[in-house]
Amino acid sequence: MNLRDKALDIWRAGVAAVDGYAATARALPPQAPDRILAVGKAAGHMARAALDRYGDIPCIVVTKDGHAGDLPAHVTLIEAAHPVPDARSLSGGRALRGAVEGMGAGTRLLLLVSGGASALAEDPVEGETLDSLAALNRALLASGLDIGEMNVRRRVMSRIKGGGLLSRFGGARVDVLAISDVPRDDIAVIGSGIGAAPEDARFAYHCDIVASNAIARDAAVAAAGDLTVLCNNDGLHGDAARIAGELGPRIAAMEPGVMVIGGEPTVVLPDTPGEGGRNQMLALALSEYIVGRDDIVIVVGGTDGSDGPTDAAGGVVDGTTWTQGAAAALARADSGPFLQARGARLVTGPTGTNVMDLAIALRA
Repeated sequence: MNLRDKALDIWRAGVAAVDGYAATARALPPQAPDRILAVGKAAGHMARAALDRYGDIPCIVVTKDGHAGDLPAHVTLIEAAHPVPDARSLSGGRALRGAVEGMGAGTRLLLLVSGGASALAEDPVEGETLDSLAALNRALLASGLDIGEMNVRRRVMSRIKGGGLLSRFGGARVDVLAISDVPRDDIAVIGSGIGAAPEDARFAYHCDIVASNAIARDAAVAAAGDLTVLCNNDGLHGDAARIAGELGPRIAAMEPGVMVIGGEPTVVLPDTPGEGGRNQMLALALSEYIVGRDDIVIVVGGTDGSDGPTDAAGGVVDGTTWTQGAAAALARADSGPFLQARGARLVTGPTGTNVMDLAIALRA
């Protein structure tokens, strides 16, 4: 097995360990709910696990285009845009709110939450519109803010985030299973708190984080076998350019072995950005530090299989990637076409999970 294939195998093992179906199936409560609601990029896979266990429970799934997977015919499926909400996002948010409001005394709700819910389902407060929501999301995506700071701003405009959705529940119990795409795995931040309990909850509430970046990293370490593990941490937070400047020299100087790093970089975009995402940008920026090397491969990818508004998850770079034009592509936020021309994009399709990003640096 060559170095590139080995690095990719390690990355894929990390993603496989947080598969939405398997992670949900392991954590389902013993008693069947009266209704299942699933929202986020992994919603389809999570819902399918619950339906396979409980049977034809009434179910609504709100997810990203092309991410639903194989769902039974009775499921109400709403696909919407990500990362900027569209009219279908409002339909999804209102469908979730209506379902919760319609549950009577003594009922049980199973709410399945994964990353992406902030854009995919929304019900704006009075005075806000789809245009204002979309404008906010575009500004946040270009701002360089981290996910926690972004979601604070999103909650202010929403009737269903920050505990708002479950404040409308009049039943007996809510079980929340969540796949975390945020640091510290806080349900108040995942999906802008769409699965959080309201402060004045009058029902039994249980929340279980069923998959996280730490689980993915540990699985990647296990897949490295007898390779020396040089690090396993969540250092991919903050500005992608800064991360590249700090991590690049470390990778260039690494001993033979593997580095496993997770997190979610941020980017500050120019006024007219090109095509790409934070993982493609970081992968290309890191490639500058290994020019001419034939003993190092770096994989940087979103565990959900998408990187910004593109069909790529990230990039796979080596000593041949950085060539003339790379710096200009980074400056334009146009890393995608540059990597594609060099066969260096990582394309996986939807993975059925979403636990932030995962980087693997492998030296022979």
